[in-house]
Amino acid sequence: MSDTHWQPVADLAARLEAEGHFSGILHVSRAGQVVFESCHGMANRADGIPVRPTTRFGTASLSKLFTAVAVLDAAGRGEVGLQDSIVDVLPPDKRPGTLRPDVTVHHLLTHTSGIADYFEEDEDLPGHQEDYAALWQQLPNYTVRDDIALLPLFADLPPVCPPGKAYHYSNAGYVLLGILLAHVSGLSFTEAVSTRVFAPAGMRASGYPALDEAHPDVATGYLPPVGGGPWRSNIFSVPAVGGGDGGAVVTARDVATFLRAVHRGGVWRGVTPELVLTERVAMHEGRAAGYGVELRTDGSAVFGKDGGDPGVAAVARHLPASGTSVVLLANTDWDTAPGMAELANLLIDTAEWAP
Repeated sequence: MSDTHWQPVADLAARLEAEGHFSGILHVSRAGQVVFESCHGMANRADGIPVRPTTRFGTASLSKLFTAVAVLDAAGRGEVGLQDSIVDVLPPDKRPGTLRPDVTVHHLLTHTSGIADYFEEDEDLPGHQEDYAALWQQLPNYTVRDDIALLPLFADLPPVCPPGKAYHYSNAGYVLLGILLAHVSGLSFTEAVSTRVFAPAGMRASGYPALDEAHPDVATGYLPPVGGGPWRSNIFSVPAVGGGDGGAVVTARDVATFLRAVHRGGVWRGVTPELVLTERVAMHEGRAAGYGVELRTDGSAVFGKDGGDPGVAAVARHLPASGTSVVLLANTDWDTAPGMAELANLLIDTAEWAP
């Protein structure tokens, strides 16, 4: 692909960076070879450290891809079955007291469990919340270092619908999958994903470092200034350690490596492309859910996942027709840099239709 072909993407990214609201990386690779990559803004604003190709970013819900593959790998190891009832796998102290006995692993993976979410994003449902950071007023975020810590936020909430009845995006469902993975594997969630998902795929820079620990090449997530003050970090706005529903820290190249591994298969125990990428339930017009992934239903077989937290934005797509992986990672969020949505769409469109 020529530089001219990518110029509109580069121009938009440069404009958003110049406006001071966007910092992150754009990455496109085909068959494992980088065809376009650009870094923008600061990984650390206080010390003037720029974003580099080796910079690691938070991923928010994009991490659900990793959780799903880890659970499918556990199923491939014979540690759990996809049709197993959660109440038969987890003891009472590791699951909601309101959990129906007919909720299965499959239901959690496809967001069809009907369990109430600890952060309800559906405006039409009771308990809808708009400010994710406000959760930590009732549960200090520095105490959230594994999935069990989040259980009190939804353990007593009634289901929103019976399992299998409807698609209902659920962070809590993936928290429960994180608890389940740790329980059946005998490992911590972060160790299970790191050793069973990241390592076999060759994702050498990815992991779950704690937010309050000093690690190299990790971008600080930033929130915009208030009242003329300085930029703020997201240290009080997200869990201290990532878990089943989000929070892995990765490089763009590692995400592309993961997408290729999902598409070709043969990397994890019993995890085939058909298992992950089969359409399981309709989401909304033009989209369906697989296991952890979102799929276009236009015949293109394009799959991926997005993520967003305070100070975090992430997009991942794989275009099977050309073997192209597209990644956007940022340490500013969608609300702080609203032009990022346009940038992500332009990046994907350009990668898809490039010769």
